[in-house]
Amino acid sequence: MNWNCSWIKPAKDPGDGVPAFEKQFTLKMPVKKAVLSMTALGTYEASINGTRVSQYVLAPGWTSYKHRLQYQTYDVTGLLQEENSLTILVGKGWYRSPLMGWQHSKDQQALMKQPAGLFAQLELTYEDGTGEIITTDESWTVSDSCIRFSEIYDGEICDAAFEPDEAQPAVLFDGPTGTLIPQQGPEIREQEHLFPARIFTTPKGEHILDFGQEVTGFLQVTVTAQKGDVVDVSFGEVLDKEGNFYNDNYRGAKAQYHYICRDGEQTCKTRLTFYGFRYIRVNQFPGGPENAGLSSFTAIAVHSQMERTGNIRCSDPMINRLFSNIIWGQKGNFLDVPTDCPQRDERFGWTGDAQVFVRTACMNYDVEQFFAKWLGDMAADQGEDGFVGHVIPDILPAKNGSAAWGDAAVICPWEVYLAYGNPSLLETQYDMMCKWVSYIGSVTTTPFLWTGCEHYGDWLGLDAPVGSYKGSSREDFIASAFYAYSASLVIKAGKALGKDTAPYEELYKKIVTAFRETYPTYHTQTECVLAAHFRLARDPQKAADQLARMVAENGVRLQTGFVGTPYLLHTLSEFGYPEMAYTLLLRREYPSWLYPVTKGATTIWEHWDGVMENGDFWSRDMNSFNHYAYGSVADWIYGVCAGIRPVEDAPGYEKVKIAPVPSARLEWLEASLKTRHGQIISRWTQEDGMWRYEITTPVEAEITIAGETQTVPAGSYLFFSPVTK
Repeated sequence: MNWNCSWIKPAKDPGDGVPAFEKQFTLKMPVKKAVLSMTALGTYEASINGTRVSQYVLAPGWTSYKHRLQYQTYDVTGLLQEENSLTILVGKGWYRSPLMGWQHSKDQQALMKQPAGLFAQLELTYEDGTGEIITTDESWTVSDSCIRFSEIYDGEICDAAFEPDEAQPAVLFDGPTGTLIPQQGPEIREQEHLFPARIFTTPKGEHILDFGQEVTGFLQVTVTAQKGDVVDVSFGEVLDKEGNFYNDNYRGAKAQYHYICRDGEQTCKTRLTFYGFRYIRVNQFPGGPENAGLSSFTAIAVHSQMERTGNIRCSDPMINRLFSNIIWGQKGNFLDVPTDCPQRDERFGWTGDAQVFVRTACMNYDVEQFFAKWLGDMAADQGEDGFVGHVIPDILPAKNGSAAWGDAAVICPWEVYLAYGNPSLLETQYDMMCKWVSYIGSVTTTPFLWTGCEHYGDWLGLDAPVGSYKGSSREDFIASAFYAYSASLVIKAGKALGKDTAPYEELYKKIVTAFRETYPTYHTQTECVLAAHFRLARDPQKAADQLARMVAENGVRLQTGFVGTPYLLHTLSEFGYPEMAYTLLLRREYPSWLYPVTKGATTIWEHWDGVMENGDFWSRDMNSFNHYAYGSVADWIYGVCAGIRPVEDAPGYEKVKIAPVPSARLEWLEASLKTRHGQIISRWTQEDGMWRYEITTPVEAEITIAGETQTVPAGSYLFFSPVTK
């Protein structure tokens, strides 16, 4: 991209307000083509002659701003007239908002000191072949806009009746130019509009809108009002046990929307920030919200543009609701980066959550471009020594990387490669993968293990001692297990790319040997899971048997956290306990995947008991009701229940293994998956004492039914086997 423009900013600091940059221009003659290229230090909204230039919201997105700042290019030919006004609002966005809700960050503090900068150029090609370039410079003007406040956590205030002072010339400044990259991720867009399911009055006398579904996005309101009337709302995910509005779990995030009306009928919505919510408390509304009608309010869901590729349906409505919750959790948290939650004063790209969920993510949606962009930020943020932060973009100060979090640097590229078969992405990330494994070796206090560092452990494991979030699994055990796992994936990636993997193969052998000598016994469910699933135990079957005993002795209940849960059902089913895995999946009592469903959940919870059995909340401090990580159970439903699995030496489902594992406790189950080579469908049904399997494959498949395997070409197939109770 050849840039001819300069960075411009307001002559005076707009404070919390959003400045409006404007350039008026006249066309010399009819235009053949007009292309606008731009970026900003914050989130922007651009319009020409009052019409937005794109459906992209929250542009230019969130990247590792020290290293990468995306710019966008729009064809705006159809928006131009003879006389034109190009107007661009620049809010604080992720760039300049105080993102650290509970912890100081030097990097974010530095970004917050940057001005509301704009960098843009409009390239005009006239019908006679001549051209003109309009660039950001001192000829642009800046005025205060009607948006009087806008931040990521605290929301937005808009005064529709605001009359700005006379516009002032913009001034130049030395903004970033060496970090500019073209748009790499999919655009964030408005995706769905939801009307309230009901409006009601709480025991406290407050007016509440219930949209029936937790969403990430913002509220749109249509109102007839007089100048100075106010629409003021608060956002929440849940109601308390008395049925009152509750959002204490948002912590320091004000999550406000305050709109001051002009005269007449008007429609307003947030423009430069977003919220996570299901419920809206209407604090003020002209004429009272009870008289407005449900159609006056619309929840607009926003997320990165992704094509839906996977679906799961079965005879159990609660499993179907669980899958819907998983889908909504992914949509709500795949907003330019894979965030942990969309509502409280956090919303970070936690690496642990992403690696836990990446396989499921790749089945539910086409997220290749989404992860390519995020992994690009990860590589940019990676330290020279191989360190990978806990969140990407990395704005969390940390002394060392954490196992199962930093390992996202290896796990995510590999899983994306398996899902889509694109070696160029794997090649791009391979150095990052190798550097992470080398980093572990450089910081450990024990050769060929990972010891002596602090980690998140089995985060939120239910076997945690009182006062701890980390579970009871040994941190060094988990770290060493993931050291081995990441080394094994580097070997697989290297072989796929034709690299020399001999040093990593030798390293892996030594890690496994050291692990077996140091950890001959296992103390928790998660330790058994990792030892068996990663093939680190001398006898993985014995480790799985121990796991099954521990689950049974605990009342057939899981005790695993973020580390053990993703592999729990896989380990049980793989080593001969598929019915126990089904029992855990279908369990409705706490703790289980379906317990939140019984409590009315519409997304995945951070805690198994975010709402406890007595109706109290688990905590105010850390209790998100839209936290997608435990939704990773869907990859077990796709891959084991329906049996759809990729083949490592034919990634992207160029070939496929299909080995359904039905359970008599379900009458039927169907999974479909759209791949780069076509759609795979696997369905099984109980029928007169027999299992009926209907399988459609667009590629050669290895199909295993009731222990018998055959290789078949692309096509549709029907199989039967006896139902066993």
